[in-house]
Amino acid sequence: MAALIETECYDINQGDWEGFTPLTWAARQGNQEAVELLLARDDVNPDKPNNYDETPLYWASQSGHEGAVRLLLTRDDVNPDKPDSNGRTPLVIASWLGHEEIVALLQPRSTALTSMDYA
Repeated sequence: MAALIETECYDINQGDWEGFTPLTWAARQGNQEAVELLLARDDVNPDKPNNYDETPLYWASQSGHEGAVRLLLTRDDVNPDKPDSNGRTPLVIASWLGHEEIVALLQPRSTALTSMDYA
């Protein structure tokens, strides 16, 4: 896996038919090793949304993958307040799904609370 991730023969930010990038898939699956390797690349956009405006942080938060969330939050270029196409932020989706540890990680970085946060 590391050899494939470290290969620079393709656009690492290219998404699949739904816009899921390798980083989004790694975060969604909770593959911390892949997330770490991908974030180490200078050409990776860690905040690239898919076709539904869902970012890697959104998917790690939704899926309950605390390790992936921690890794993504180490990056200043990851916006924890970026909403999906339905207006849900990573904090909203994590709280709706009861991922308390992830909510605690996101709250210090979150600056935008909306009416959806209280729904």
